[in-house]
Amino acid sequence: MSVTVDHEPLAAEALGLTTVGEVLSHLRRDNRLITNLLIDGQEPDLNRIGIVRQAPLMGHIVFIETAEPRQMALEVIEAVETQLKEADRLKTDAVDLLQRNQPVKAMEKLSGCFTTWQTAQESIRKVTQLLKIDLDGVQVAGQSLSLLMQEFAGQLRQIKSSLEQRDFVTLSDILTYEATETSSRWRLALDAVRDVIGLP
Repeated sequence: MSVTVDHEPLAAEALGLTTVGEVLSHLRRDNRLITNLLIDGQEPDLNRIGIVRQAPLMGHIVFIETAEPRQMALEVIEAVETQLKEADRLKTDAVDLLQRNQPVKAMEKLSGCFTTWQTAQESIRKVTQLLKIDLDGVQVAGQSLSLLMQEFAGQLRQIKSSLEQRDFVTLSDILTYEATETSSRWRLALDAVRDVIGLP
């Protein structure tokens, strides 16, 4: 039996741990998230997690990597900030192309924006769920993060509607004014979530 956690041996036998599930529960008590699990060098079928948890340690080599939830969340926020900067650049390019009557090229740029904005929103939602942060309790420029996310979803619908109607004037206005304001509020939202995460 060999159990390695974050490249350090774990004295599973001395701790009275006899199954994979007991090791995972032991790590959760230390507020660790399991990010990688290998049993005898193979990734187990996580669709059958009940069977995986019952697997005995004896006769197996178990390798586990973990992450501290707060640190992981801070890394996600940093990645989202980088993505939003790129989305801002693409948005600016799209507006410029719309003003030069090149809607096809503008749509290519806008496609990247859409993906990034949706990923950013989903990432923040998952981070707050992971750390059990109440979206209504996080204030951003006098409003809750929950409301900001609802408004952002509404703005995405407006953009989609403008695209479907090929109303490039309205689309350009939304991107120039409303989306720019939203980007600023997203940065404030990320700072607010970072502040909450940073609290002991």
